[in-house]
Amino acid sequence: MRLEINCQDRLGITQDVLDILTEYDIDLRGIEIDETGKIFLDFPTIEFENFQHLMPKIRRIEGITDVKTTPFMPIQRERNQLRALLQTLPDPCFSTDTSGKIILFNESVASGLELQAEQILQLNIDEVLSGFNITKWLEGKEIYAQTHRVKFIEQDYIADILPVDVPDNDKTVLAGAVVILKSESRLGQQLNVFNKTTSNCFDSFQATSAAMKKVVRDAKRMSELDGHMLIYGESGTGKQSIARACHDSSPRAEGAYQILNCASLPDDVAETELFGIEHGQFNGSDSKPGLIELSSGGTLVLDEISEMSQQLQSKLLRVIEDGHYRKAGQTETVKVDLRIICTTCKDLSESVEIGTFREDLYYRLNVLALVLPPLRERKADVIPLAENIVRQHSNKLGIRSPKLSKSCVDYLQAYPWPGNVRQLKNALYRAIALMDGNEITKEAIQLPSCSTTVNYIDENFEGTLEHEVKKFEKDLLKRLYPSYPSTRQLARKLGLSHTAIANKLREYGISKATVKY
Repeated sequence: MRLEINCQDRLGITQDVLDILTEYDIDLRGIEIDETGKIFLDFPTIEFENFQHLMPKIRRIEGITDVKTTPFMPIQRERNQLRALLQTLPDPCFSTDTSGKIILFNESVASGLELQAEQILQLNIDEVLSGFNITKWLEGKEIYAQTHRVKFIEQDYIADILPVDVPDNDKTVLAGAVVILKSESRLGQQLNVFNKTTSNCFDSFQATSAAMKKVVRDAKRMSELDGHMLIYGESGTGKQSIARACHDSSPRAEGAYQILNCASLPDDVAETELFGIEHGQFNGSDSKPGLIELSSGGTLVLDEISEMSQQLQSKLLRVIEDGHYRKAGQTETVKVDLRIICTTCKDLSESVEIGTFREDLYYRLNVLALVLPPLRERKADVIPLAENIVRQHSNKLGIRSPKLSKSCVDYLQAYPWPGNVRQLKNALYRAIALMDGNEITKEAIQLPSCSTTVNYIDENFEGTLEHEVKKFEKDLLKRLYPSYPSTRQLARKLGLSHTAIANKLREYGISKATVKY
């Protein structure tokens, strides 16, 4: 269990918090204070009854403004992100201590040396690189970044050698070095990408809003890298479209592009589709290549990765970590070179918290991450999108492109679009197919009422105000309850009496058994 404590800068406030943990016999595993003054605590999960009393006690400490649970400590996130980022680099990369001993390396190093990790960690950097004495450089009085020609496993590389400095008051202390190698062929690839004309793969994305402009800008940059990607977004936001654009703009554009929908197949079928089967494994069946094999040299998209079983997650983690996989019925592992792009409409950090998604796989994937905003949060894109969709549908139907009436424009702008871009496309296609004249009116757009989003209520709405208020109230209480599990604290947060909150929690069935922490 981990807590995030927002507090004022007061001498002794951390000790006051630790005293309360001692009072409850809580074995503290870690404590961290970030640059903003927030206190983060890491300790084993405790009984709900103790947790229910612990939170209010911490909140009552002078200077503390809020306490809530958090899925990870900042240092844990940073450490895993750095390790994952290192693994995405296609070039051999080392990190050493101040004596030149190797303390970190990526998959390119391991596959090149063909040694076990334990063996590599016993080596000095000068035992695997020749052409420049890194150990002697680390012993110098003034250490600056260097670029030298070196040899690694008898091949020529250009080495970027960078010192790692740690701040210490008004000075820095040398902690080691990072060495990144680039081969002649790799440098040639980078020059080709640099000289290549700008790709237009993202031109089809309507990006008038600031939110969507940022997504397209980040996607273009990520597409040029070779690390695995994770794309978040509600259903219908265009996750597969952006994944395809990232592939088409990448150095792997000439390679295969394969998709597996993790939510549509049983576990055994999904495994076969992903990894393939060896000849004769099932009733004399022929050997069948899996999507991993078919994607070699290209990109594999795992749609709705959150629905993948934990068994398959474990196997996928191995592919991501060391680039090897094994077909069903096969004893030997096979090396594969591919980029994996995962999409999901769920918050994977919540899935990690409730134990349905592996934490180590989450950190491996959540390095190059994109979040596609829902259509209701990019209102500036709605009408340009609609006009573009109308043109596309009209061309397919072979008719003159109709105009949007003012009432239709106002309606499209106000509607909250729970189905996002996909819903907009379907609504406009229907309107065009059944249209009379050369104008799309508000009446031609047939959409369900979306009163639960509050943004828009159709005039044909048949519910009651009380019914809608209760929906909103229930949702609000469910979201606040994990951070304020004491009814008194929740009542104080919302400005209601303790009895009123207790009654509402009982009415909506909100309790420790029904709410996720």
